[in-house]
Amino acid sequence: MRLLILVGLPASGKSTWAQQNGLPVLSSDAVRELLTGDPTHQGVNRLVFRTLRQLAAARAQAGMPVTCIDSTALTVWERRCWVRFAQLHHCTPEVIYFDIPLEECKRRNAARTRTVPDHVMDWMAARLQQPAVLEGFERITIVRQEPGLPASSSA
Repeated sequence: MRLLILVGLPASGKSTWAQQNGLPVLSSDAVRELLTGDPTHQGVNRLVFRTLRQLAAARAQAGMPVTCIDSTALTVWERRCWVRFAQLHHCTPEVIYFDIPLEECKRRNAARTRTVPDHVMDWMAARLQQPAVLEGFERITIVRQEPGLPASSSA
């Protein structure tokens, strides 16, 4: 199974990109909402990511060809568990990296019903570590989008 880890700030277009490409998504926000009724509840992150790993394992066991993990996955540490997961479950780990400027993400975020506060967006942007093949990924695809232009991808 190809395990696609979607990496990027909130409002960088991760969910939209997966939907536009017809890819099956396991979302940390969706699991958080399923477990607590609130997609923003951060107090259950261990349970959320354990559940995501269990669902991804079930998809691998069922022989599904691809699964997208939709979380911000901003740091090497946050992505490391998915590389290890891929090794244990004989998956091919790949990253789709949304290299979208912070100001564009903030603009998109402001147009959403459920927004992330600007200071949190700033904190997340400061933590963001660009993914690298050396982390154990088979491939990294970069999605860039300038304001007002359609998204473009490059490997």
